[in-house]
Amino acid sequence: MLVYLIRRILVMIPTLLLVSVICFAVIQLQPGSFADRYLEDPRFTPETVERLNAQLGLDKTPVEQYLIWLSGIVTRLDFGFSFFANRPVSGIIGERLAWTVVVAGVTLGFAWLVAVPLGIVVALRRNGFTDAVASFVGYIGLAVPDFLVALLLIALVLAYGGTNVGGLFSAQYLGAPWSWAKFVDLLNHLWIPVLAIGTGGIAQVMRQMRANLLDVLNADYVRTAKAKGLHPRRVTYRHAVRTAINPLVSMAGLQLPELINGTIIASIVLNLPTIGPLLYTSLLNKDQYVAMTLLLFASLLLMIGNLLADLALAWVDPRIRYG
Repeated sequence: MLVYLIRRILVMIPTLLLVSVICFAVIQLQPGSFADRYLEDPRFTPETVERLNAQLGLDKTPVEQYLIWLSGIVTRLDFGFSFFANRPVSGIIGERLAWTVVVAGVTLGFAWLVAVPLGIVVALRRNGFTDAVASFVGYIGLAVPDFLVALLLIALVLAYGGTNVGGLFSAQYLGAPWSWAKFVDLLNHLWIPVLAIGTGGIAQVMRQMRANLLDVLNADYVRTAKAKGLHPRRVTYRHAVRTAINPLVSMAGLQLPELINGTIIASIVLNLPTIGPLLYTSLLNKDQYVAMTLLLFASLLLMIGNLLADLALAWVDPRIRYG
């Protein structure tokens, strides 16, 4: 297992290098630069914009800009400077990273705690009323965008006189030290983004769990276990469910980066302090080093998620061994 872990980590290094090249090339394909936006302002002359480009290093060739950015990451963990915020990129991302992990982690945990048992229930009661209702709700969850669910939840809360909408804290708790009242206020705000963003994940995991369990229940070894006189519940939960959940463990590695970067509009609607809206703002303002770092971070998160999913799969299924 240790050899496998080291080998996977070593493979991640050239992969990240290739991803960094692709991220840089994609950002460079955008027409114009950050300083070109000032050409539309009559107060700025073309000479002023040229001096600004030189000050920001945008007058260098793309290869030079990439090598400077990459050398800063390798030697000093310096991800560049934000043109728009006039601050280091690491500081801007660091402020939002903790809350991004909190929101994504709670959403992922909530989706799995609801979807896996629900998938088991509808598989055991297939073609019944419960299966029909859950399938209908699942289709709705997959079809309705998360930002629309967020808007509906906000409208519902406001209709009943609630005020805990938008952001993660009320105004009086912003910047305040942690206390029990602040934690309760966080919970009062957190359920809306968790439910809005996690709805699609619940539907996806539930449908996958249902399909996997139905396939396993028809396997030969399950029928053999029942024929030997084992209790049906023991056969289902100790053997069939444990096998059916294996593909879901691999799916979890793909869901975490999707929760972070795939919910940009919902995060903007809910005014969440996560890196999703930051990526949108950086692309809109051509803040290239922030955008490139966020894309690189998303790729790193995807690889880490896949690695953790593989390790968890080996722990769940003793038949799997990595050497």
